Amino acid sequence: MTSVRYRFNARQHFTARHRLSAAALAAALATSGLTAVALAGPAAADGPRSGAPWVASLGDSYISGEAGRWAGSSDTSSRYADALGSTAYFDNAASTGEQIVRCHRSKSQESYIGGGVNGLNLACSGSKTSTYTSSDGYFKPGLDFTDNGTGQQGQAKMLQTFAATHNVKMVVVGIGGNDFNFASIVQSCVTDFLGSSSLFPDYCNDDSSVKANFTPANIALVQARIATSLQNVRTAMRSAGYADSDWSAVVQTYPSPIPNGAGFRYSQSGYSRQNTGGCGFWNKDADWANGTALPTINATVKNAVTVSGVADVKTLDLASAFNGRRLCEGGVGLYEEKGLTSWQQAGAVDQTEWINQIRTVSTIGTKYYLQESLHPNYWAQLGLRSCVRQVWNGGSVRGGSCTISGTGLVGGEPRMALG
Repeated sequence: MTSVRYRFNARQHFTARHRLSAAALAAALATSGLTAVALAGPAAADGPRSGAPWVASLGDSYISGEAGRWAGSSDTSSRYADALGSTAYFDNAASTGEQIVRCHRSKSQESYIGGGVNGLNLACSGSKTSTYTSSDGYFKPGLDFTDNGTGQQGQAKMLQTFAATHNVKMVVVGIGGNDFNFASIVQSCVTDFLGSSSLFPDYCNDDSSVKANFTPANIALVQARIATSLQNVRTAMRSAGYADSDWSAVVQTYPSPIPNGAGFRYSQSGYSRQNTGGCGFWNKDADWANGTALPTINATVKNAVTVSGVADVKTLDLASAFNGRRLCEGGVGLYEEKGLTSWQQAGAVDQTEWINQIRTVSTIGTKYYLQESLHPNYWAQLGLRSCVRQVWNGGSVRGGSCTISGTGLVGGEPRMALG
């Protein structure tokens, strides 16, 4: 297939035809988030403490199911990795489209744990703690009570309405990454990688626009916003007729999508790291992402739980959930690098990546979305589903750290453990 990422001429100069549009990539990545949709189980009008149990998820793209269509990556053919096809994000009742365009609630998303438990996905790709409309006109519901009277509602409002007539027993929340401007940080790192050489690298971690996201003042601001979001979830459940003891709140952190610099299988010299692998980060920036940015974001999420005052919140720690299967990590590879031609072949889950490649504006017109970049893919979504099932624990909800625990598939899902 035609490449959907950067290409360079013989002198390794970045071609103008595929030059990264900072605004376009940032906007596309920013549309990654969470959205509201119920895919599994009957639409029975039960109510609090009555009827089949439901697990609901709220938040942004890292819980909505963004990139859940793709089981690994290939530069040869998108067909190799296309696990769910063109309807992957269709979540309306007839499965003919999205309830909220570009929320990208995939069918492989983590809430659909089965075993008599129904799943509700209210998350939306690109969402922040508060509702907004993106620069390209897409509605992004936050964890608030927005209701503009035209059917556009915040996720807390949607949860309240649904919970009033269904037995919602567990609510999993993943929010905060977009409040730290995740998309613009990634865009800066890729732009700096492609715009400089290994002799004179331009790092993103010292860019003023990136550093501004991690000042004490901004960290405190984001922490307060997340805390308010959690309080809104509690208010939604109370308003729907639930006592605090009738349901369980779970907050999940964010996973590491790329390895440390020493763990990349592509050299940072030349441009194969982005041109082939779709992971254009300098080693130093990758180390910073794992050693500073991710821990700061996850600590902020955890601290917000305490600040919120919401009682008995369980934490699903995802920081190391995909270690060993991350984008461009050694040990895994593109389909063609591993001699595979289909995600259904034996061993594909263990030999291919669980994080989607970072793509550029040349993706437009292909089967890929820019907003799928650097998000957990089909394998990862099913792995998270296994961990959410273990968090549910037959109704005795518990927290823990989600990690890969072995090779192969169990019931169609990767082997995962909740430690």
